[in-house]
Amino acid sequence: MPLYRIYKEKDLTVGVWKVDETIEQLRSMFHQFSIYEEGFMRFTAEKRKQEWLAVRVLLKELCGEEKEIVYLPSGKPYLKDGSARISFSHTQGYVAVAIHPSLEAGVDIEQYGTRVQRVASRFIREDEWPTIQSGDEIYALLLHWSAKETMYKLMEDEAVDFIDHLHIHTFVPQASGSFEAVEYRSGRDRKFLIHYDTHPDYVLTFACLD
Repeated sequence: MPLYRIYKEKDLTVGVWKVDETIEQLRSMFHQFSIYEEGFMRFTAEKRKQEWLAVRVLLKELCGEEKEIVYLPSGKPYLKDGSARISFSHTQGYVAVAIHPSLEAGVDIEQYGTRVQRVASRFIREDEWPTIQSGDEIYALLLHWSAKETMYKLMEDEAVDFIDHLHIHTFVPQASGSFEAVEYRSGRDRKFLIHYDTHPDYVLTFACLD
């Protein structure tokens, strides 16, 4: 389907695409698929091929033209032409792309589900439980998990611990909005403003690094 949702926060743009096309339909949306052929052929699983294509279709929608994605040794994606900073994420049935003309961008999308309750001890700090207990527990847990994934992408540090190094400040979860967070890994106590949206199928978080 076409672009499902779009969000704008100053110069940061985030798009969400609902993936219900076949691989053939997604391929047909490119004018120059040859630039993607090598990367596409690395995948054997149909679902991974579909997600990989959908990310690039969505990026094309946001940029107004086809863009080639390449990767740093760390795995971080960037545009080959250097025209913007990007981040992307996918979950069951959806992909999300964030793009900013100059600042590092981060985005994460997580499928709605109860599994997050079973793994909460891996990423929730003691001082974050008041937010979790203030409303819908599943959405609150997913927002914390997703926000920390977004922060992790912005920090580019594989040694980040989601409990010791990432802290989400207390907030009252709404259908959409923003909340503050801080990282302790760098020693600089960098602050983040995390924007979010909730949906019956997913939660979405995104931010940029000033």
